[in-house]
Amino acid sequence: MPEGGKTGRLQENLRRLMSPRHVAFIGGNVLSFPLGVCEQIGYEGEIWVVNPHHEEIAGHRCFASIADLPEAPDAVFLALRRELSVEAVKELAARGAGGCVCYAAGFAEVSQEGAALQTQLVEAAGDMALVGPNCYGILNYLDGVALWASPAGGARVERGVALVSQSGNISLNLTMTERSIPLAYVISVGNQAALGPGDFIAPLVDDPRVTAIGLYIEGLDDVPAFSRAAEYALAKGKPIVAIKVGRSEIASRLALTHTSSLAGSDELYDALFERLGIIRVKSLPALMETLKLLSVSDPLPGRRLGVLTCSGGDAALVADLSQDLDLDLPDLSPMQADSLREQLPVYAVIANPLDYNTSIWGHVEAMGQCFTTLMADHFDTTVLVLDYAQPHLDGVEEWDACIEAMVHARQATGKAAVVVSTFPELLPASARETLIAGGIVPLQGLEVGMEAIAGAAWYDEFRRNRAAQATAGVLRLPNSPLVGEDATTLDEAESKQRLAAFGLVVPESRVVAAEDAGEAAAAIGFPVVVKAVDAALIHKSDSGALALNLTDGQAVADAVACIQQSLAGSSLTPDRFLVERMVPGAVAELIIGIKQDPQFGFALVLGAGGVLVNLIEDSRALLLPTDRASVAAALDGLKAARLLAGYRGQPPGDRAAVIDAVLAVASFAEAMRGSLLELDVNPLLVLPEGQGAVAADALIRMVPQ
Repeated sequence: MPEGGKTGRLQENLRRLMSPRHVAFIGGNVLSFPLGVCEQIGYEGEIWVVNPHHEEIAGHRCFASIADLPEAPDAVFLALRRELSVEAVKELAARGAGGCVCYAAGFAEVSQEGAALQTQLVEAAGDMALVGPNCYGILNYLDGVALWASPAGGARVERGVALVSQSGNISLNLTMTERSIPLAYVISVGNQAALGPGDFIAPLVDDPRVTAIGLYIEGLDDVPAFSRAAEYALAKGKPIVAIKVGRSEIASRLALTHTSSLAGSDELYDALFERLGIIRVKSLPALMETLKLLSVSDPLPGRRLGVLTCSGGDAALVADLSQDLDLDLPDLSPMQADSLREQLPVYAVIANPLDYNTSIWGHVEAMGQCFTTLMADHFDTTVLVLDYAQPHLDGVEEWDACIEAMVHARQATGKAAVVVSTFPELLPASARETLIAGGIVPLQGLEVGMEAIAGAAWYDEFRRNRAAQATAGVLRLPNSPLVGEDATTLDEAESKQRLAAFGLVVPESRVVAAEDAGEAAAAIGFPVVVKAVDAALIHKSDSGALALNLTDGQAVADAVACIQQSLAGSSLTPDRFLVERMVPGAVAELIIGIKQDPQFGFALVLGAGGVLVNLIEDSRALLLPTDRASVAAALDGLKAARLLAGYRGQPPGDRAAVIDAVLAVASFAEAMRGSLLELDVNPLLVLPEGQGAVAADALIRMVPQ
């Protein structure tokens, strides 16, 4: 169980709610539906109904009050208007009920009055688990419990996936899909007055009947608590797949540094999910297909795919998608190629993807031998692309023969196998059921199917690479005190000095009066850079406050005079100048930035820097704390990484020095939690390999210490 979550009593009550021994339904005729579903899918525990005005509802005798119930119920479905709901929740908590789904609307989602009532509702619940209000509730297909006041799909299962949604209608729609995905739980969290999506993760992880967890997220109120729960799931090997809506950019409230505009809300969710091993998808079909794959199959052991098609067009589509999704299509081994040449006609192209063509179509034995040959060798997963004919057409049995051959090959090799249709509707339920029974994953829709394969392979890689860190507790996010707007801006010289103390390499420099600039330059050695020093000078090039590549004393004097003249018409009258050694020969310019986000704590941005920072939009975000492997992965994900590799004959950049610089900035930020608001190092000049990386400019905003 993750540390630092809800109280132990509340966690115990949440488990009672999710797997109850007895259920109470409180309300009127709207209770007929959930009562009927409980009976339909076979709930075997006690069912009690509370209504003072009816003798029975849906064949169940009514108790006149909560006090009359035989004992404190584990789970309650509460369908009363909002004012009565508050009183009922208070009474249930006093009675010792485990948890309650509050169906009523009219709380914080509608008005200040409703928000006040919601506060009362939460206070009334105490340590009782409260779901909602303004929610559909919980469907538990494992135990046959429907705390849910609407028609829904799904059926009783012994194991399956859990869905937790911040949208009631989305959660309802997900129960209606025709995708052969076993649903264990569907949980609609409504207003999340007391419990959000992250609070359900630990009990779902601890239920061995739950194979994977799917999340529909609009926003997270407590990111550190969510990170603890997700880290727990990762350590236990329970995959999480999430769709996060609201990807449009929201302007940052901090505008002084480039970092604020580079890392918006959605980029930070990307960083959060990647940090915690959560598979992020962009659509509901992709959510369902990925969950299906994780539920039906063992974890995919890698990205190497062997692909079977009966069409050159299908082969080309798969090849394109594989490239986009970083999936590998290795060449056939010599043994495979020789065997397939013997099995297939001379005009067949022996390659991966393999178009086995129509010469063996409909022949179970021939197709089974071909499929086994491809599946038996060095691929991690074998993918068969297959679209069924409509059932009323002649010859449908030939498609059944293809499925039968694939099942035989899977049984003969024991290797991971997937059948994917290009169109979601062209893989019928009968075929899906046969495949699942044979240990093969049926995926519907080529794009989302390939996305599901890539996501599952990434998850297994991530877990193998990061499991040790997950158990050590380093993936979770700490709670960070927010720094107010009373933070002040440090000038460039002081910013560099502070960062240099944590290992960031900065040019040799001196801060002097105007008349001493030439002497300082001579002591440092030419060529030099001269800059005006003032905390208000944020973007010096725009203000004419710097001069580059000065090669003698006269050039330095002229530059100082020019800077003074440029600033003469402004409110700035700097009397100090930074003279520093010019750093020539950079192969790339990067930016390293830190911003404090009220949800995520410290976010670190690494990207292409210099004057093009906002033009080419090449950046990656990381959350702190971070480590060398994560920084390296972020660096390699930049377009600018090509420059570091040696672009068009240029020398490669010092990649190790860049990573050292990022970690130095991260260490400074960690040491300044509670004081630092934001910082930029821009540009970081990346020199040829072995020569280092130097911070040419820096800016820090923090609370004075």
